[in-house]
Amino acid sequence: MCASGVGQTSRVDALEQAIEKAGAFKFDLNGAVMASDAFFPFPDCVEIASKAGISAVIQPGGSINDKNSIESCNNNGLSMVTTGFRHFKH
Repeated sequence: MCASGVGQTSRVDALEQAIEKAGAFKFDLNGAVMASDAFFPFPDCVEIASKAGISAVIQPGGSINDKNSIESCNNNGLSMVTTGFRHFKH
């Protein structure tokens, strides 16, 4: 793990914080994999991840908007795996 966006209520803030932490530790994110314990309701995080050099995403899926995130991955050259299983529960 290069970095974690722990405890953030905003998925965008969590990702931006994780990217910033990785940079502070001099980790190269080119080719890295982003893992999320929640689905992506919008493609914004996929787009941010792509700009940071991340090349693959693993997430549970299950959003009614999954197709938008999948399409964003396809358009930005990222691979995506959906597990169908959430670890985050409340």
